[in-house]
Amino acid sequence: MPADVDYVMFTSVTGISAPSIDALLVARLGLRSDVKRVPMYGLGCVAGAAGIARVNDYLVGHPNDVAVLLAVELCSLTFQRDDDSIANLVATGLFGDGAAAVVMVGDERARRMRITGPDVVDARSQLYPDTESVIGFNASETGFRIILTAQVSEVIERNFGHDVSAFLASNGLGISDVRTWVAHPGGPRVLESFQHSLGLADGSFDNSWSSLSRVGNLSSASVLHILSEELAKGPQAPGDDAVVFALGPGVSAELVLLRWPTT
Repeated sequence: MPADVDYVMFTSVTGISAPSIDALLVARLGLRSDVKRVPMYGLGCVAGAAGIARVNDYLVGHPNDVAVLLAVELCSLTFQRDDDSIANLVATGLFGDGAAAVVMVGDERARRMRITGPDVVDARSQLYPDTESVIGFNASETGFRIILTAQVSEVIERNFGHDVSAFLASNGLGISDVRTWVAHPGGPRVLESFQHSLGLADGSFDNSWSSLSRVGNLSSASVLHILSEELAKGPQAPGDDAVVFALGPGVSAELVLLRWPTT
């Protein structure tokens, strides 16, 4: 029930408002007036995965609480009609509008409710130095102007495989131990670079490719849509692992390790 929600984290990179959308939803959805709200702006595409990690950080300290991550991205609002640059034209064809929400509960609440969904085991953030000009937005008198360069794939090829391997090793795992990969569909070259840097077989990112083909890159909402589709397939075997990951402005990366409970 809406009144059960204790904490709301809202993320977007395609618009700014005050009050933020999470505040407007309190009365409309019947959330409590004392709900904790954290609007989060600027993480871009990485915010879907980062939001899961940050909400989990909150729930570790509040194991009886219910939390919601909300992502709303209206990428079409950023289109610049007078900008005939390659970056603007590519972005117009690549990005779509979308929204997604994730309900998460603390460990004690989950036990009482007998929830069988995956647990957040660990998360890792990575910010790559000297990549500020690779992807993002510049504010102008007519709105946001996209920054989108081919160097995104270069950053992935140079760093991502090592970072994921180190993250998994810190949890006693290797790349071959991960059953499910939930990859942010940043674009065809981005998905190809993810696959190559991780040494994965064709088909590992089928859901991400399908989502990209159907609705485009929904920024922070994309990886949440793909995670929803994976969860809709039904419970995985106890102890199975999944990795949710995304890349965004900075350039930054967020990795989240999920595991289906064994009891």
